[in-house]
Amino acid sequence: MKNKLLILLVIFTAFTLHAQIAIGKMDVQGGAILDFDSGTEKGILLPIVETLPGNAVDGTLLMDKNDSKLKMKVDGTWRDLSDAGSVSTVNFNNSDEKGKGIIIGDQGSTAEGVLVLEASDKALVLPKVNAPHLNVKSPHPGMICYDTLNKMLAVFDGLKWNYWK
Repeated sequence: MKNKLLILLVIFTAFTLHAQIAIGKMDVQGGAILDFDSGTEKGILLPIVETLPGNAVDGTLLMDKNDSKLKMKVDGTWRDLSDAGSVSTVNFNNSDEKGKGIIIGDQGSTAEGVLVLEASDKALVLPKVNAPHLNVKSPHPGMICYDTLNKMLAVFDGLKWNYWK
């Protein structure tokens, strides 16, 4: 828990000093609000939820524990990004969640989430992984990255990688 708080504090502090954040490298590439080092074998882990949030905004990404599918909110509707996977290897945190989360970009945002990236002129740059199905040794259900070999969005559903152009 201390490590998570420290990481969140570092991200928050970095945001207050700079409008853009680089992880694993010195400089942010282009118009990114959050940017990761290229050539990594790691991705972002999306939250696995038991109840789909009713007040989620379009663009929200998560993994649904009930059907083990990665989903995105589009035009007010949850859309599947994967087939049914598995969350059987996940150890869930059963403690009460507190606080609003971290907002990077528009501090006046009303969007709710663990990490909210909101800006009118910046975007998230996903971690870039060359052929994640070959190079990520132990993917976790809900992992998302950009496959630099196939030039696609890659999401891991707990059983297999799913790719989106």
